[in-house]
Amino acid sequence: MVKASYKRYVLEFKQASGTSRGVLKTKETWFLILDSNDKQGIGECALFRGLSADDKPDYEAKLKWLCTNINLEQKTLLQELSEYPSIQFGLEMALKSLESQNKFELFPSSFTNGEDSISINGLIWMGAEAFMKRQIKEKIELGFRCIKMKIGAIGFETEIDLIKSIRKEFSSNEMELRVDANGAYMPSEALEKLKRLSELDLHSIEQPIKQGQVEQMAELCNKTPLPIALDEELIGIFDFEKKEKLIETIKPQYIILKPSLIGGFQGSDTWIDIAENKNTGWWITSALESNIGLNAIAQYTYSKQSALPQGLGTGSLFINNFESPLAVVKGHLKYKKDLKWNFNL
Repeated sequence: MVKASYKRYVLEFKQASGTSRGVLKTKETWFLILDSNDKQGIGECALFRGLSADDKPDYEAKLKWLCTNINLEQKTLLQELSEYPSIQFGLEMALKSLESQNKFELFPSSFTNGEDSISINGLIWMGAEAFMKRQIKEKIELGFRCIKMKIGAIGFETEIDLIKSIRKEFSSNEMELRVDANGAYMPSEALEKLKRLSELDLHSIEQPIKQGQVEQMAELCNKTPLPIALDEELIGIFDFEKKEKLIETIKPQYIILKPSLIGGFQGSDTWIDIAENKNTGWWITSALESNIGLNAIAQYTYSKQSALPQGLGTGSLFINNFESPLAVVKGHLKYKKDLKWNFNL
């Protein structure tokens, strides 16, 4: 028999972090803890207020239901939680953790052995021009060779100038640049802006227009000179046929998978299968989880053996994160066996 409990936890940012949706100072998350025969499993239900499809008034009630019914079959539980992707992810993680020899080692590999690493992009948060310039300089000094900039908040011309300043120093062979507009552009202006951005040798742009405008996004992906990656567009689509239809209709160049927002490992596997069948590229991104969730996403990501730099966070944004073996070394996420976990709720 498995016993289950949950606990809410609020992560606090070291520095308020700007996105086109506003400034984030805290990030709420929930931990699912399973106990059975002197073993423990830990999962993170990384709810993202204002973005998650399961940001609903009955979220905690659903967690209570899960804890009461934890001994049902995993398939039955995941079906019941089909519209609660972050809880699905927490459940998958916790069950895998419970089954493992080491509760933090969910997908044993050369990565968890500390022998290999995952190439990641360095994330540049929105803010004043000087703040963004400082972040870019720091990421370059830290050895990142792929930078992702959040854009759409400080003025298009200022952002163009910032990207130009990077390109003066580094060619696209030396530094891959991705931008994330978080749906900031109007459909009527998006194509023109993408033409301007494409002149700067960018890798791709995430979500140039707001999600839900399927026809406009399909037209944009058809005409764009700059590869488009769907991100928010995938959130809240639970049905396989609808997922397939979305990719068939829009024909994006890439999709971005956030396991906390799309139903964990199984949800990500489904999107990857659809994308690969439609010749659409993909990469995996964390979504402000604690190091517990980031650890699970990183190990899952490594198992997929993608050649692209992944969008994995570094766990360093929060003042009250949990100590872990995850470390960033020259633009790569590594599992340092000499560092220990410190998980105390």
